[in-house]
Amino acid sequence: MNSVAGPVFLDLACHPQTPSPALQRIAAAVVVAPGDSLSLVFAIEGDLSRLRIPEPGLAQRADGLWAHTCLEAFVMAEGGPGYREFNFSPSGEWAAYDFRGYRDGGELQTDPAPVIVVRRSRERLELDAKICHDFLPRGRPLRLGLSAVLEDTGGELSYWALRHPAGKPDFHHPDAFAIQLELP
Repeated sequence: MNSVAGPVFLDLACHPQTPSPALQRIAAAVVVAPGDSLSLVFAIEGDLSRLRIPEPGLAQRADGLWAHTCLEAFVMAEGGPGYREFNFSPSGEWAAYDFRGYRDGGELQTDPAPVIVVRRSRERLELDAKICHDFLPRGRPLRLGLSAVLEDTGGELSYWALRHPAGKPDFHHPDAFAIQLELP
């Protein structure tokens, strides 16, 4: 597991069972922002015209974002088993979940909402998301898994992550928490 104390730049890997010929690369940057907030920047590069990317809309909570194009962060206090899941859509919609253990949990009440900023060109989409420190799991250090679900124009999904466990795509699996994050 890689340990991160400052800004770090990472590439997500496509799950071998879900290739996407439209995509060239998904990269992410992780920064601990002032006040111990977590800032994430995701960059999707490729033929974006072959992807279903939601249009900008209201910045509001929405469920089921993972069934379409969205970017995700999974954060666990070292030792677990509890963790938090954050979903960010290019539409500005978001979701947050609190798990006691593997896939055992529900909605996390967050106020204020995560801050999401999206920039898009013909071949690149960037999504910045900031998670307030109050919504990160208690305990240090943190383990982090970053992932992406990309939907093509035919409705097929491609799954990307820092690390994929064996078998089908599973971002909740403990092996997917690939980065140790050192917060002050």
